[in-house]
Amino acid sequence: ISAALEVHGGKKPNEKVVEDFFADYVDIVNFNEYVGWYDGMPEKCDRVEWTINYDKPVMISEFGAGALQGHHGDVNARFTEEHQADLYKRTLKMLSKIPQFRGVSPWILYDFRSPKRVLPGIQDGWNRKGVIGQNGTKKQAFFILRDFYLQKEAEYNQQSKTKK
Repeated sequence: ISAALEVHGGKKPNEKVVEDFFADYVDIVNFNEYVGWYDGMPEKCDRVEWTINYDKPVMISEFGAGALQGHHGDVNARFTEEHQADLYKRTLKMLSKIPQFRGVSPWILYDFRSPKRVLPGIQDGWNRKGVIGQNGTKKQAFFILRDFYLQKEAEYNQQSKTKK
């Protein structure tokens, strides 16, 4: 049993605290995480420290950034594939520092229709946070996420061999 729990700023600069009365009732601590997209620039991920005082596995229920498939530019230019890929790299590195971290789910696999997303020439009625564009082409962030999952699989397999 899990739910997206509340996150708030802590007493220290760049501290994020997962704290929610509902955590007592779940098996897995989940939360949505958008540091670098809705909360500062991607380099903020390099400074964030997480405080999670629950002895339970932690999974990220949502994270990501928007990118128009095929739109390229500087890593600091929002909605470019480079910006999205850079944020994925920084986010995954940041989350991997959480001792209880066990998994992550991007928001979202495919770009999807969303009429309230109206940025002309970029969104045009689409939520662009997918790692695969509306035409089925994989964005740069797809490969960052794939490589992360493959690395975690290799680490798990190595740990399993060591235990035998």
